[in-house]
Amino acid sequence: MGRNTRKRRTPLATKVIAGAAALAIGGGGLVWANFYASAHEENGGHNATKSGQVQVATINCPDVGQKLTKVPRTARWGVARELARLDRQITDAYARLAETRQAQAGDANYVDNAILGPLKDKRVATLDRININIKRAGGQERDLGRFARCQGVPAEQPGDGGGQDGGGQDGEQPPADNGNGAAGPFAEDFIDINDVQPNSRDLQNGLAANGDTGSTGSFTTECGVNENNLFNSDNIIVAPGVGNGAHHTHDYVGNQSNTAFASDDDLNNAQTTCQNQGDKSTYYWPVLRLQDGTQEFDANDLGGGAEGNVGRILKAQQAEMKFVGNRTTDVVAMPKFIRIITGDAKAFTNGLANANTSFSCTGFEDRQVTDKYVICPEGSQVVRTSNFQSCWDGQNIDSANHRDHVAFVQPDGSCPQGFQAIPQLQVRLVYDVPAPTVENGQIKNPYAVDGFPEQLHKPITDHNDFINVMDEDLMNQVVQCINSGQDCE
Repeated sequence: MGRNTRKRRTPLATKVIAGAAALAIGGGGLVWANFYASAHEENGGHNATKSGQVQVATINCPDVGQKLTKVPRTARWGVARELARLDRQITDAYARLAETRQAQAGDANYVDNAILGPLKDKRVATLDRININIKRAGGQERDLGRFARCQGVPAEQPGDGGGQDGGGQDGEQPPADNGNGAAGPFAEDFIDINDVQPNSRDLQNGLAANGDTGSTGSFTTECGVNENNLFNSDNIIVAPGVGNGAHHTHDYVGNQSNTAFASDDDLNNAQTTCQNQGDKSTYYWPVLRLQDGTQEFDANDLGGGAEGNVGRILKAQQAEMKFVGNRTTDVVAMPKFIRIITGDAKAFTNGLANANTSFSCTGFEDRQVTDKYVICPEGSQVVRTSNFQSCWDGQNIDSANHRDHVAFVQPDGSCPQGFQAIPQLQVRLVYDVPAPTVENGQIKNPYAVDGFPEQLHKPITDHNDFINVMDEDLMNQVVQCINSGQDCE
């Protein structure tokens, strides 16, 4: 039920194993590919290559979607489709990179001439169409052409054995995957939970909104763990009307009409897995996979193995959705259909500004890490935690970049000026994950969140999504419980 049955193509893992690794995401992101580098070329103060070896390059494309903060409401649908087209263009560039390793090895200008140049031309045309959409809706034209060019950047081979000079000897190509037929994660992406310092996670985005003062109650909604196996690689918030807009597979609980093509009416009239039938909200996150060689249902699908998301999908043992209050004030009701994204699926290339999830282990939840997957001791389970933005601008249920209409609390727990406190959604997911091991600098049977292929399955890219579709009576009950200090279910 609900599984992705869209167009298939040759899996990314197959191309990586063949020795050609390349990654891409449209709108903005990074592409990496193996290409020939001259002997003993220096990069960043250390010897990046040896004679005859290849080197990994990155192509950094501006994230256009994050830069479009002012788009007329009537233009947003069209702009979203063009942003998705940018995604497709860079995905195609990825395929080109993956299929032309030999040509790249023989021609130092191949990537620039055959891949980056044509990619820029396509991006120019798409950015022009974005401007047309904005102008037709009465918006101001912007100089989007400056975002068309993608830069080629030399980079150290990921997973090259723990920082050694390279992965091959005497001209042998270094490994293009992590030993599991996938482009990441790598050994350096994991940490033993015992090596994490308690209470060391200090990202402001991770601050919980509530405390001992203000609105101290809570409301927990029980919606299951996706027993219905509802999966797809859409993103109704970022790419409405575009199939495979996420380029990775999501778990869904709550609302059962979650596709890119669902309207607010569709969501409002949908079935829900939540015990309280007044909660038709959609709660979704990238699936967690064990890279153990399992051929999942989407092994050849876009969003799945065709884009580097391989292995057995792990279903959460527990999925807790809890709404809490604010440390300084009462909360007000969330507007129906408000969209909130926490975390950043492109944080590996975009930077840490919007990174906001954490990994921990049961029994060790005072130890939280954002940029590592955790290795838990026997008897302990992996925990993924996401605390959502809990301040609302009082007007909008979404914004052009899907972030500006909401905000995190300030260090003192209050909302920024012009924002008001709403119930904060906290999602806690618990998984039974076999502990991976590190052998000879490679991670064996790692687990990883699904992601855009160029993000190398880095833990920093974990994210979570929510659309409020509670009926008015239930939302009022949530607010009353929180403001009166009760713990309700």
